[in-house]
Amino acid sequence: MHKNLRIVFFGTPGFAAHSLQKIVGAGYNVVAVVTAPDKPAGRGMQLHQSDVKESALRLELPILQPTNLKDPHFLEALQLLKPDLGIVIAFRMLPQTIWSLPELGTFNLHASLLPQYRGAAPINHAIINGETETGVTTFFLKHEIDTGDIVLQQKVAILPTDNAGTLHDKLMTSGANLVLSTLELVEKGNWPEKPQSMQSNLKSAPKIHPEFCRLDNLLSCEEAFNKIRGLSPFPGAWLPDESMKVYAANIAELDNQNSKPGMISLDFTQKKVFWGFAHGALELVEVQPKGKKRMTAKEYLNGEANRKK
Repeated sequence: MHKNLRIVFFGTPGFAAHSLQKIVGAGYNVVAVVTAPDKPAGRGMQLHQSDVKESALRLELPILQPTNLKDPHFLEALQLLKPDLGIVIAFRMLPQTIWSLPELGTFNLHASLLPQYRGAAPINHAIINGETETGVTTFFLKHEIDTGDIVLQQKVAILPTDNAGTLHDKLMTSGANLVLSTLELVEKGNWPEKPQSMQSNLKSAPKIHPEFCRLDNLLSCEEAFNKIRGLSPFPGAWLPDESMKVYAANIAELDNQNSKPGMISLDFTQKKVFWGFAHGALELVEVQPKGKKRMTAKEYLNGEANRKK
């Protein structure tokens, strides 16, 4: 049991919960878990607990769920814990009074190779931009978001078959291991702190807004393919006419290019759906027509065939 370090963990989604489980499993002393308040969700609008809260409950860890991170009562509760170290993963932006409270400071796990892809959606944007490599980074927090000195980094390959969901899971696993490696260095009192590069050609990773999810006929075939992968399985990419969302696609063989640029063509013989471009075509593999459930292209074509009878 690593009893010397008193750790406060900040996180909300499954990406963070995986690291929390690894930290506790390795014997570290997590004195409190800070996560988002329960929120109404689903048709019944029942209160939904975050993935991190569910993990903390199973691990029997103290839980704090402040609605306001600047609440004096929350700050007082943290001070009483006398934390040595804070760890923040996929959480809200922390006020300086919070991240500077632990004696050793607070480090963050970010799902990119910083300084590239600072922001809320690094996994999505790395795929959308056609990257073949990304990774995870641990760094200590400072004033400007995602700019602190780097402790460790681990590269992760992006395969053509990856989408945001599969890459999320790869980075979640790699990230948890990097958090443990960072903890070992902090525990020994000797960790590297490398200032982030000030290079000018940085790519950002802003939050994904609904209007961004609409595909454009001006995109190349490859650009559309990458955007579909980068927005799958959530929130999904709309076709330009917003008739359906596309969750999976393949770059089609040239002899399958039956559709004109910007047009959707239905091949009832091959049971395939194509979206044409000036150069090449995409075969749409998994779709969701507006107002309907997700389905394979074959299911969609069967429905269209029955509708036309």
